[in-house]
Amino acid sequence: MLFPLVLGLYRVLLPIFLLISLPGWLVRMGQRGGFGSGLRERFSIYRPDLEDEPCGAVHLHAVSVGETMIAVKLIRAWLLREPGKRFVLATGTATGHAVGVDAALPGVRVTYAPVDFKWCVDRYLGRFEPSQIVLVEGEAWPHLLLACRKRGVPVRLVNARLSPRSERRYQKLAAVIRPVFGMLDAVAAQEPADIARWEAMGVAKERITVTGSSKFDPGAAVKPAQRAEFSGMLESFGAGRPVVLAASTHAGEEAWIGKVVRESGALFAVVPRHAERRAEVKADLEKEGFEVVLRSAFHPPADPAKACLVIDSTGELRDWTAHATVVVIGKTILGTGGQNPAEAILARRPLLFGRHMENFEPLASSLVAREGAIRFEDEAGLREGLRELLGRPDRCEASCDKAAAVLQQHDGATARILDLLG
Repeated sequence: MLFPLVLGLYRVLLPIFLLISLPGWLVRMGQRGGFGSGLRERFSIYRPDLEDEPCGAVHLHAVSVGETMIAVKLIRAWLLREPGKRFVLATGTATGHAVGVDAALPGVRVTYAPVDFKWCVDRYLGRFEPSQIVLVEGEAWPHLLLACRKRGVPVRLVNARLSPRSERRYQKLAAVIRPVFGMLDAVAAQEPADIARWEAMGVAKERITVTGSSKFDPGAAVKPAQRAEFSGMLESFGAGRPVVLAASTHAGEEAWIGKVVRESGALFAVVPRHAERRAEVKADLEKEGFEVVLRSAFHPPADPAKACLVIDSTGELRDWTAHATVVVIGKTILGTGGQNPAEAILARRPLLFGRHMENFEPLASSLVAREGAIRFEDEAGLREGLRELLGRPDRCEASCDKAAAVLQQHDGATARILDLLG
């Protein structure tokens, strides 16, 4: 009884929320690569001359860069099984869209996921007639699920992730949330412990399968690889100089980490989570006395000893990781939730991260317990961790071996997910 009332309220409040958030969203779209077809396609307005839409294709919905990279991995593996199969990759951000386009996968139409207005969803489903929709990690929208159920389109959630914060929020709204998640036809959970959690969210137990995480699947991953272009840039800061790479940092973390790295004598290189923060990051680091070199406007530093490199690009983090001596994971110090450590592990680079890795548990705790990563609490902890890793190659090698062993438990996850999706 409660759900229809809440759905009615949702239909009233969603347009209001959209109007309030639209200016900020438009600014972010502009900062993250421009509008292109994004604004139109978010409202299910498509090019009339594009007649050859892949009707009956498998649709994968991915919000941003991380989810899109998982979707690309799944599509690549699926195409090896079924060459010629058609897919639509629907993203939620301009950066995710760019990653999907750059992947240049054969037979894949990249578009934007529709806003969850009933009419937008109906136009989207009517145009593409998907055979199934695969949600990558999250984003289960009520109107999308209701419309798919009405049309008989199965919706499956893969790499299902339920952060502690989201779980607490959903539990407070259980009467509303359970009917939404209950419409999912299948959930591919990452850990056995997740079964009970998804049951509590309204998913029938028989619809939950533990597959592991495709994000962490070492066998299906594209391995980080060094690029000559990147090597040339780094050499201008000093040939053979160790590189400490801060990966996917959030506001304030760049200067916080940079000060400690500078003490070690290593080159500080940083990849902000959002490239459009470049001006803010540059200003923060200059206040700390760094000469800041931007990857987007690269020039050799005037004083390499005082310089740092800000990698303000999208989709390059994986290969930059291969050039690091040590990797520090962002959003773990001043932000919460953490970022994905898998690329550093696949590149066989030793890891450090702060106290906040909530979105990557139990992987993070397993890495620390098995000495595959160092967790630090403060500047002193980061300083000590860097001293240990930069000064002891044997410690780095052992840490990389142990981290790889932890990741190995997810080996084959991509294949198991594809088995579930059929």
